[in-house]
Amino acid sequence: MDFNKKGKGFYKDLLYKALIFVATAGVIVYFLPRDGKFNYQFDIDKPWRYGQLIATFDFPIYKSDEVVKREQDSILSRFQPYYTLNPEIGREALKKLREDYQGRLKGLLPSSGYLQYLERKISDIYKAGILSTEDLDRLQQDSTPGIMMIADKLANPQSTGKLFSVKNAYQSILQEANSLHYNSYVLRQCSLNDYLQPNLTYDPQRTEAARKEILDDYSWANGMVVSGQKIIDRGEIVTRDTYNILESLRKESIERSESIGQKRIMLAGQILYVAIFMLCFMLYLDLFRKDYYNKKGSLSLLFAVVMIYCMVTALMVTNKLFSVYMLPYAMLPIIIRVFLDSRTAFIAHVTTVLICSICLQYPYEFILLQLVAGLVAIYSLRELSQRSQLFQSALLVMLSYAVIYFAYELITENDLSKINWGMYTNFVINGILLLFTYPLMYMVEKVFGFTSNVTLVELSNINSPLLRRMSETVPGTFQHSMQVANLASEAANRIGAKSQLVRTGALYHDIGKMVNPVFFTENQQSGVNPHKNLSYEQSAQVVISHVTEGLKLAEKNDLPTVIKDFISTHHGKGKTKYFYISWKNEHPDKEPNDALFTYPGPNPFTKEQAILMMADAVEAASRSLPEYTEESIGALVDKIIDSQVADGFFKECPITFKDIATVKTVFKEKLKTMYHTRISYPELKKDEKPAEANAQPQPTAP
Repeated sequence: MDFNKKGKGFYKDLLYKALIFVATAGVIVYFLPRDGKFNYQFDIDKPWRYGQLIATFDFPIYKSDEVVKREQDSILSRFQPYYTLNPEIGREALKKLREDYQGRLKGLLPSSGYLQYLERKISDIYKAGILSTEDLDRLQQDSTPGIMMIADKLANPQSTGKLFSVKNAYQSILQEANSLHYNSYVLRQCSLNDYLQPNLTYDPQRTEAARKEILDDYSWANGMVVSGQKIIDRGEIVTRDTYNILESLRKESIERSESIGQKRIMLAGQILYVAIFMLCFMLYLDLFRKDYYNKKGSLSLLFAVVMIYCMVTALMVTNKLFSVYMLPYAMLPIIIRVFLDSRTAFIAHVTTVLICSICLQYPYEFILLQLVAGLVAIYSLRELSQRSQLFQSALLVMLSYAVIYFAYELITENDLSKINWGMYTNFVINGILLLFTYPLMYMVEKVFGFTSNVTLVELSNINSPLLRRMSETVPGTFQHSMQVANLASEAANRIGAKSQLVRTGALYHDIGKMVNPVFFTENQQSGVNPHKNLSYEQSAQVVISHVTEGLKLAEKNDLPTVIKDFISTHHGKGKTKYFYISWKNEHPDKEPNDALFTYPGPNPFTKEQAILMMADAVEAASRSLPEYTEESIGALVDKIIDSQVADGFFKECPITFKDIATVKTVFKEKLKTMYHTRISYPELKKDEKPAEANAQPQPTAP
C-alpha cells in the first residue's frame, strides 16, 4: 500500500514537471518571431567586418527608400482621383426651380428672362460638377490637376479649376448675371442655395485601383546582381551603392524565407532549440539542485522568470518596442540569487539570454553584454538585506554594460567619433528599471511562497509588535531567544548555512510561551512553581503546548512558513525529559504513555532547523551549570548534542558530522565568552593613622 502511494506521488510529480516544461517551452516558442533574418550588420562609410560575400542567387538591386518616395510622389502628383456624377441631383434642382417660379419666385423676378438664365446657368454648373467645400479644398491643397468624372459609366477628365463648390457656384451665378445686365440683388432674394447641392461623390474603390495600377507599373529596381557575383570583401568600405546592394540582398533573403515551408522549418528549429536549453536547465536542477527540482515553488519560480523574460523580449522585437537593452535582464539572476543560490541564478540567466538571442538580428554582442551584467549582478548582491545594496548593484551593472560595450566598439569601430551614444542611454534606463527589483520581490514572495532576507531582517527587528510584546510578557524567554539567536547565527555562518534565517527563526521559536508564561522556569520570578499542583502528564502537556500555541500565534500574525517550521521543529519529536524521567522513577513497574510526553514534531529537515534545535537545548541547559569552566561547558555541549544525534533528530536534514563538530566548537567558544569569570578588583585599604600617613618625612643628617 505504501509502495502504491509512493508510486502515485512519483508519477504525479513527474507529470507536473513534464507539464511545466511543455508549457514554458510552448509559450516561449509561440511568442518568438518567425520572420526572416539577414545575419550581417553594415552601415554606410564603415568597413565590412565579415569575409568575402558572393551572391548565391540572382536578385534585383532595389532603389533606396528615399528614391522610391521621391519618384512615386512625382508620379502621383499627376494622378487624378475618381468622382461619380449623380445627374438626378441636377434634374431635381431644375424641377424645383420651375415649381418655385410658379409660386413665390414669379413675384420676385421681373421677367421670364431671369428664369431662363437661371435654368441655363444652374444646368451648366451641374454638368461641370459640384463638390463639397472640404473635397474641393483638399484637391486644391494637394495641387491635384484634375479629377476623373464618371457619368453614364464613362470616365472623363475634368480640370480642378472648372469644378464648383456650393459657394463658388452661387458667386458664379451672380457674377455672370451682372455681366448680362441682370439685377444681382433680385437674384439674391431667390434663395439660390436651395438649388445648389454637391453632385460629385468620391469613389475610393476606383481611385485606389487606379493608384495601384500606376504603382504596379513602377520599377522598384535599377539593376541586377547575378549568382556568383562578388558583392563586397573584408575590410572594404560600404559605399552608398554597395549599401543598396546589401539592403537588396537582405530584403530578398527575408522574402525567400517567409514561404510556408520555410516558416515550418523555422518553427521546428525554434521548438528544438528552446526544448534543448530548457531540458539542459532541468538536468542541471536534477543533478545539482534536487531540493529545487523537487519543490514546486522553486521550480515554478525558475521556469516563470525564464518564460517571462523570453516572452517580453520576443514581443519587443516583433513589435519594435524600444530597445531590448533597456530591459533589465540582470533582474533575473538577482531575484533567483536572493531566493535560491548563485549557481542556479547564473545557469538560469545563461539559459534565458541564449534563448532570447535568437530573436535578435545581432545576437553576439547581446550575449556578451548580458552575461557580464548577470555575473556582476550576482557578485554584487550576494545577500540583499538593505535597499542601498540594490542601488550599488544597479550602478555596477550599468557601468559594466557601458565599459564592455565601449571596449567592443573600440575593437569593431577603431574610431571614437563613431561611438553609438544611444546605447549608453539604454544602459542608464536599464539601471533605473533594475531598481524595481525591490518591490517586485514582495510579489515573488507572495506568489511563490518564498521569504527574502529583507523580510527576515524586518521580522528580526525587536521593536516589531510581536517581539515587543514577547519582551514585556515573557522577558526570561525573550532573553533566552536572544541568546539562542546569537549562538545559532554564529554557527550557521561557520558551516555555510543561512545565518539571517536561523537568527529570525530563533527569535520566534518560543513565542508560544506567552500563553502560559509562569509554567516555564525562566519566567518564574516569585519562586512559585505551578507544576507542583499538576501531575507529570499535565505538566508535560502544558510545556508541549507552547509549540502548538506558537504556531497559532504565528498564523495569527502572518509569519512566513519558514518561521513556522522553526517553531514546530525546535524540539522535534523529542520528549519532555524532566517529567518523563520523573514519572518513570515514581512508577518503575509501569510503562508510560509516550504520546503524553512527546512533542508533535516534525524533526528538523534543514540545516538551519538543526542548528536551532542544538542551540536551544545547549543554551537552556547551560543556565543550570554549577560553575562555568572550559571543561564543564565542553562536556555539557558534547553531552546534549551527542544525545540528539543518538536520538535520530538529524536523520532527515542535510547536516554532516563535520558540520555538527563545527557547531559544537562554536557553541563552546560562545558559551565561554558569555559566562567568563571577571577579575576581582582589590579594595582600597583604610589607613589606621591618617595623621602619620599625611606627615611629611623629615630630612636626616648625613
